[in-house]
Amino acid sequence: MRTLFSTLLYQQPLGDDALIADLEASCLQLAEDDGAGRRWCRENHYRGYTSYASLDDLPIRDPAFADLKRLLDRHVAKFVESCAFDLAGRKLKLDSLWVNVLDGKGGHSAHIHPHSVVSGTVYVALPAGSRGLKLEDPRLAMMMAAPTRRPDAPEMLQPFVEVVPEVGTVLLWESWLRHEVPPGSGKEKRISVSFNYRW
Repeated sequence: MRTLFSTLLYQQPLGDDALIADLEASCLQLAEDDGAGRRWCRENHYRGYTSYASLDDLPIRDPAFADLKRLLDRHVAKFVESCAFDLAGRKLKLDSLWVNVLDGKGGHSAHIHPHSVVSGTVYVALPAGSRGLKLEDPRLAMMMAAPTRRPDAPEMLQPFVEVVPEVGTVLLWESWLRHEVPPGSGKEKRISVSFNYRW
């Protein structure tokens, strides 16, 4: 038996616990100050706040995000090596970085990140009732007549895998991998910072 066409998920501690606390304060302050972002969230029925549609300069705007970018560059370089990407001597570059402050019952429907190579999330606050990141087998749409998998099937054969990381964790995946945040059942804010790297 051989395993073909692997889908890699990178999961490591960010490596700076003090920065996580700084990021939490910065994320909550942005959620309060960013009127354009709050307006977009209301108009699009987003349960909480995201800077995705309003701010594109966080590493310049706030030193905590500049520090985060430096650490992410290192993590992404390790993931690129694991993926055996041939970048022809170049490096992937941070393309976008945004804040997500979901209310306790908030979620984010399944999606991909077009025009990027690597996407990821840093987990800043995951209170009780928060859900993780649910990843979908990219072959699922082509399985047509295949039977469902048994509940005890190995993780690599499951059609969906939900990863619930600890605070301070970085998750990285290839940007074509469909993913979502299922709605939570908590009362406190779930805070994360998501990002894309391009070639």
